[in-house]
Amino acid sequence: MNILNKNCDISIFGGHGDLSFRKLLPSLYYLFKDKYLGEKSRILIISRKDISSEDNIILIKNKLKEFVEKEYFTEECFNKFKEMLYVIKVDFSNTNSYLVLKNFYKNSKNEDRINYLSTSPEFFPSICKALSEYKLINDNSRVVLEKPIGRDLESSQDINKEVLKYFDEKQIFRIDHYLGKDTVQNILALRFSNRFIMPLWDSSNIDHVQITVSESVGVEGRWGYYDQYGAMRDMIQNHLMQLLCLIAMEPPCSLEANNIRDEKVKVLRSLRTINARNISENTVRAQYKAGISEGKSVPGYLEGEGVSQSTTETFAAIKVDIDNWRWNGVPFYIRSGKRMQQRNSEIVVHFKEIPHSIFNDNDEHIAQNKLVITLQPKESIKLCLLGKVPGLVENMKLQEIDLELHSATNTNRKNEAYERLILDVINNDPTLFMRLDEVDEAWKWTDSIIQGWSDNLVPMKNYQAGTDGPTAAIQLIAKDGRSWHE
Repeated sequence: MNILNKNCDISIFGGHGDLSFRKLLPSLYYLFKDKYLGEKSRILIISRKDISSEDNIILIKNKLKEFVEKEYFTEECFNKFKEMLYVIKVDFSNTNSYLVLKNFYKNSKNEDRINYLSTSPEFFPSICKALSEYKLINDNSRVVLEKPIGRDLESSQDINKEVLKYFDEKQIFRIDHYLGKDTVQNILALRFSNRFIMPLWDSSNIDHVQITVSESVGVEGRWGYYDQYGAMRDMIQNHLMQLLCLIAMEPPCSLEANNIRDEKVKVLRSLRTINARNISENTVRAQYKAGISEGKSVPGYLEGEGVSQSTTETFAAIKVDIDNWRWNGVPFYIRSGKRMQQRNSEIVVHFKEIPHSIFNDNDEHIAQNKLVITLQPKESIKLCLLGKVPGLVENMKLQEIDLELHSATNTNRKNEAYERLILDVINNDPTLFMRLDEVDEAWKWTDSIIQGWSDNLVPMKNYQAGTDGPTAAIQLIAKDGRSWHE
């Protein structure tokens, strides 16, 4: 249950970073405006920059005016919001510099302390250690870890092991902002509250599932960061794996956080291993080259930063098999890439064809029913059915009819994903956050693919910027007699 006007101290490490300006601070502003955040709360911007309190407030005000919807930003609300804003300079890797943070907390009356680590994962251990050494962690403290946590299973375990020295697992909130989207949460409601859906959700009725997360932008000045991770680590290991789990999981015995996360872990443990034996037939990796994106000429991945060589993929497509009773024989095709034709995130559940068609005399292909769950750019859930084309025609002709299952019920502002997740941290609800064993299992599965690519078992393909990816991705699904939903 959401608690209105709850007071807490929120420290944002990396508070002058892009994520903070674009998502975290606007979300906190909205929560304050909607009375989820008490006026005695304090938001501490922790930065490596030396900036005065006055300049910090001016900077945040300008950023909020840029990223908060215009009709919701008011001088009256900001003048109250700014009263909870503070800033201190801390060198994340220098424990001595945290003394000023200890002094800040001396007179705090808020028992709940949230530490949001919006920094590079390399700083997670040093920040947590310093908080512990200055006795800034209490029973009501929480720590939020931004992804990606590490580059593989080993580095992820190293980071988590260090954080667990100072925080209990129940105090750690590993965030994936996709899980904060209303439509993603609606997957649980759709699957487990509708009688007509539940008996259809297995290999007897579903032909295959597609999960696509495509971005029209490139690396946009983040080449140094992105080249360390690529599409597999940056998107598939977390975002797409979480979406796959929600689609494939068994019904939990309740909505309690650990019951839901138990079922997600079972899915990850059921994923068929992709290794040297089958990696070439089940995966595709590629880099974008120069092309036309949104009407403009854009450079290729290796051209924008003047780097001529890199083996980092900007696109990945994988055929995933789940070895359990429910999904035996139902492939999940997942793909993600940058500089694609359009920004689009969707899950498409393709149902099997009817066993016998009485409409075959029309020489028409009877389309499969589909459930299309769109996450961006506009969230929606549609069930694609077939119906008769109106009119006085001799033969009955069919047409696709979209049944809208999820749409806005009012004209109120749509909540940001980070709003939902930050509010859950405030309320100490871990349901939409990843447990340690989830992270480990996802890395175990993706590590074998990353290793195979590192060994060049799958050649790097290319695709032109502004397209739907390499032809090899089309062939990946076409060889099974299927095609990507466009």
